[in-house]
Amino acid sequence: METSSITSFIEDDIKSSMKEGNKIKTSTLRMAKSEIQLLEINKKNTLSDAETIGVIQKMIKQRKESIIQFNKAGRKELVEKETNEISFLEVYLPEQLTEPELRKIVTTQINSSSANSIKDMGKVMGILKGELEGKADMGLVSNLVKELLS
Repeated sequence: METSSITSFIEDDIKSSMKEGNKIKTSTLRMAKSEIQLLEINKKNTLSDAETIGVIQKMIKQRKESIIQFNKAGRKELVEKETNEISFLEVYLPEQLTEPELRKIVTTQINSSSANSIKDMGKVMGILKGELEGKADMGLVSNLVKELLS
């Protein structure tokens, strides 16, 4: 079973962070590695880089949601921990598109697919998901589609 290149980078970075004594980074990367391995076990196959990116994006999304909850509860130390974990994970994502770049892509897809109402959102999102997966926060993409179709 051959590992994806991202998984290899994560494994190398785990070793480096252990040597540096960076316990938070080591723990975060080990968590990512085990999430990836769990999915591989469930799939009975090695994950592609795209699937590995999906796992990392899911982990980042969970941390962003936790940050919102911890901020409401006034738990600044947990907000800081989750923020650090996000920064350790984001390294493995492809460069993310900016909002103006996304707006341009979304507008182009809406025009080319002849979408003209919120009812067409599913059709537009289906096209964009394939094009933008891994390159953008799909929540932001969804909000832009909603905004432009409303």
